[in-house]
Amino acid sequence: MGKDYYLILGIKRSCQSMDVKRAYRVLALKYHPDSNREVGTKDRFLEVSEAYDVLSDLERRAIYDQFGEEALKVGVPCDGKFLEGYAYHGDYLRTFHEFFGGDNPFADYFNVSGLSEPPAFSGVAGLVQPRQDPPVERELQLSLEEIYLGCTKKMKISRRVMNEDGVTTSLKDKILTIRINPGIQEGTKITFPKEGDQGPNAIPADITFIIRDKKHTRFIRSGLDLKYTARIKLVEALSGCTIPMHTLDGREIRIPVNDIVRPGYTKEVKGEGMPSIDNTDCMGNLIISFDVIFPMKLSEEKKTAIKKIL
Repeated sequence: MGKDYYLILGIKRSCQSMDVKRAYRVLALKYHPDSNREVGTKDRFLEVSEAYDVLSDLERRAIYDQFGEEALKVGVPCDGKFLEGYAYHGDYLRTFHEFFGGDNPFADYFNVSGLSEPPAFSGVAGLVQPRQDPPVERELQLSLEEIYLGCTKKMKISRRVMNEDGVTTSLKDKILTIRINPGIQEGTKITFPKEGDQGPNAIPADITFIIRDKKHTRFIRSGLDLKYTARIKLVEALSGCTIPMHTLDGREIRIPVNDIVRPGYTKEVKGEGMPSIDNTDCMGNLIISFDVIFPMKLSEEKKTAIKKIL
């Protein structure tokens, strides 16, 4: 009567090509000798591999459906010519590797380097738990204004997702929404679990965004403090001045400097730094350093006047 390849794979004769692939994928992992060492497993794996080899090829499947296994293997006349008989090459590992790809695709399901015993089963259809790829890390640059106030960022990623056949993949875009809390620290990692490329042999990797500060035109962040350098004239350094400034939240403040600005002098303004990620009522300080602009030249009269004053 011959072999019933459909029965071997557990599928109907009316099935589609993707059903053939899906059935082989499950059974090949179930009966692979690295995962199943029961008596008769290799013979079963060989049957499954031959059934897939026939039914996944449209010409072989058509001949098998019309004439049966014997005619398929002996050969049949077709369109005035004789089609040579089919013989399975008998190497089930070759079929397995051609289906999954790579020299050792099963390593994606088992981390078996140097193991003498097969890994433990997951208990689902005889399959073991596939390993997860390492996280995919990307930098997310934020302005100090975004960090000060908090914001929501929309990040588009492109990733491969599994098609319905359970074997092939397609490239698709996805938008990830990232909520940035006020005061978030540089180097913070925000992770989206399993949003990486999908594939038949692995759990999708996590996508991790690492927070980085964009270079600001006025401020430098140092912990909770903001550092600012004010350019003032020599006369302002000696006689006092007022520093106008726009804050990160859009306010305009004026900071009086009444001390003599000497080398290394800084002015600290309480509460005008960055918010704490843990407590937004706790604010850092604004630290102002000074770049004193000296005159390029002085007349003799001015030099004399300065000598008198000093």
